[in-house]
Amino acid sequence: MISADEVERAVDYLRDSAPADAQARANAIYLAEWTKSERARLTVAQTGMSNAAARDIAESHPEYLRALGAYRSAVEEDCRRRFLREAATAKLECWRTAESTRRSLGALA
Repeated sequence: MISADEVERAVDYLRDSAPADAQARANAIYLAEWTKSERARLTVAQTGMSNAAARDIAESHPEYLRALGAYRSAVEEDCRRRFLREAATAKLECWRTAESTRRSLGALA
């Protein structure tokens, strides 16, 4: 059974974590776009070769690999926060279902 304390903590968590969760999501989206920009910038810097060769060099460049690493970290944080929110929401849904069942059984008695 989920206690009223657990329900309150879940609601508090959802409310209090919303700004940081939004920031984590924004960071992931921003870094996805930044990674594309880094690849394009590094590709354009390669002159005198085919587009495919320039892209291959750009995608193995340390600056691009750092951008990918930053993007991976941002996505990991975004997913971690999203899954924690889903867990809190699931706890609230379980509580709601249990309360509804309890009320309906009380009405039958």
